[in-house]
Amino acid sequence: MGLAATSVYAAYTIGAIVCAICAVWLASKGDAGRNDRIPAILALALTANWCIAAASFDSSRAIVGLTEIARNLAWLFVLFRHFANDGRDETVRIVRPAFAVLCLVELLHLLLLFIAQRNAASPQVVGMAFETATTFRLFVAIGALVLVHNLYVGAADASRQLLRWNAAALAGLWAFELNYYTVAYFLGSAPVEMTALRGVAAAFVAVPFALGFARSSAGLEFRPSRAVTFRFLSLLLIGAYLLLMLGIARWLDMASGDLARLVQVGLVIAAGALALIWLPSAGLRGWLRVTAVKHLFKHRYDYRTEWIRFTNTVGRTGFDETSLSERAIKALADITDSPSGLLFACTDEGDLELAAEWQWRKTPLDENRLPAALARLLEQQELIIDFDEVRAGIDHYGECALIPAGLRSDRTIWAAVPLLHFDRLVGLAILSRPGIARKLDWEDFDLLTVVSRQLASYLAEEAGQAALIEAGRFDEFNRRMAFVMHDIKNLSSQMSLLLRNAQKHADKPEFREDMLVTLRNSADKLNSLLARLGRYGSKDKPVSGAFDLAATARRVVDRFRQNHPVALLRAEPALVIGDEEGVEQALIHLVQNAVDASDSESSVVLEVYADGVNGKLQIIDNGKGMSPQFLRNGLFKPFVSSKEGGFGIGAFEARETVRAMGGRLDAESREGIGSRFTLTLPLQATSRFIGLDPTTTRYEDA
Repeated sequence: MGLAATSVYAAYTIGAIVCAICAVWLASKGDAGRNDRIPAILALALTANWCIAAASFDSSRAIVGLTEIARNLAWLFVLFRHFANDGRDETVRIVRPAFAVLCLVELLHLLLLFIAQRNAASPQVVGMAFETATTFRLFVAIGALVLVHNLYVGAADASRQLLRWNAAALAGLWAFELNYYTVAYFLGSAPVEMTALRGVAAAFVAVPFALGFARSSAGLEFRPSRAVTFRFLSLLLIGAYLLLMLGIARWLDMASGDLARLVQVGLVIAAGALALIWLPSAGLRGWLRVTAVKHLFKHRYDYRTEWIRFTNTVGRTGFDETSLSERAIKALADITDSPSGLLFACTDEGDLELAAEWQWRKTPLDENRLPAALARLLEQQELIIDFDEVRAGIDHYGECALIPAGLRSDRTIWAAVPLLHFDRLVGLAILSRPGIARKLDWEDFDLLTVVSRQLASYLAEEAGQAALIEAGRFDEFNRRMAFVMHDIKNLSSQMSLLLRNAQKHADKPEFREDMLVTLRNSADKLNSLLARLGRYGSKDKPVSGAFDLAATARRVVDRFRQNHPVALLRAEPALVIGDEEGVEQALIHLVQNAVDASDSESSVVLEVYADGVNGKLQIIDNGKGMSPQFLRNGLFKPFVSSKEGGFGIGAFEARETVRAMGGRLDAESREGIGSRFTLTLPLQATSRFIGLDPTTTRYEDA
């Protein structure tokens, strides 16, 4: 026996002994709770069997090839069972096709072994079988290494401590096989030195692999990353492409003549051209990446857990007094791990106004109102806005020009999710950037779209319930007013009768004259109140005309000046279109509220001016002020009042009166500082541009 044969014999004998010892140790001392222990014992035993065959027979004998095939299939099965070591076999499904392909390629060696044995006398056939077998083994080694990489990188952090010895041993096994068959392919035969090292390598692999079974297997879960999955799929496609080209070229190589050589050159050119076209194509790479992420790895979100958490958050009841709007923001923010968020609600004017906030920073948002054009675009496209893309200048539907500069410059704002109910925009949720920065992807968009529609239905249902409650309160209010009107009418009739009797029976002229004046004034006041109460709930449009807003403000100031410091500091002429009596009544409500909120010595200031399009009247006080929550949700709600014993209908009636004239009423307030109400009405000179006809006494339908 020569030196080379002796070294091969010794190396494989050592490998057989070590693998057998490791198999026995694993059977007696290994973790019995791991479901991959039996396949591991089988793989070590088959490796020992292969080492015995390689030490006993020449490498060209069929028994050596058969035992090697059995060994490789056993190690592939061990790797396969490692993916299912969480006890549910759920993660096996996504890697099963790859293992099936590798096992099929390994089984093809049976056919190649049969061909080589039947044609042992033909060096050309034997050489072709060797090259093909070497190529197949290279493919199996590369695929196994990719799967080992996926196994370790995709495992949870706690599971990597369990996997490190097994993964290292498997990586070492297939890395040595890759190098061994690469050298054999280029040299045309396996070097004796590396052949001997295969036995020693088997021993080195068996020891750490067996040690890996001494740790608990609890908590193993496969979670491949997107990048790894994409590279794995790309590698499979490239490998399949190369094998196809290699097979065609090898088939043509068996032919003869200039035509075969011409076709071989054409295949090389075609393969190169296809690679040059495919590699720079961002569209193809993007499609491949999304396909791999959607179908070949476990999703980021556990949808069952997310839905349970969402339901608990939205349906939560308790003593924290959080509104549905705040809970809606929290439900969305929990999905993306955002620490805070805002909710903008649609207004009657079509724009978006800040309605609620959840754990937002102390610094107020620069933009409390978003334009109506942005709301229309979000409603039409159901676009989830990625603010990082907006800041990078990426524009999908023209949204970049509609987003206020304050939102773009605020780096804490991360995403905006429209809330649509039956294709109608209900609101817009803005989420802050999560603690761990990442880019929004298709899975975020899919889940946020579904959740936002569900939240929109909840918010729409709440708005409908609020409208029904409000309508019920108005019905109750109208019923009560009917009794009040009946009583006032009776009182008016009685006083009128008293007036007529006094005219007939009074003895003294002076008494009669005073009584007549008093009764006449009382009757006029009661009849005026009766007429004003009779207008509640009327569907008639208010009578309009041109009047000077400054003159109306002076009358209101004169009315309150006797009892409280009320001043008109600015009185520019402002000829506006509207119902003068209704505007005066609205101002009385607002000034009275300002007086009630102020100290007895604190002045209430009125200012009237025109901005070229509208006439504006501001009522400013230095009173108690209102909280942001009451300003958003309670100020203009009927039957909600910040005053003890207040009816809560004055501000609501004032706003509705001004709105009916085509104007608007805005409020600003800070607690402890005061409030400012701004009444806006269109000027007579510009009324024709907004659908009002100053020549008529009523508003036209717009």
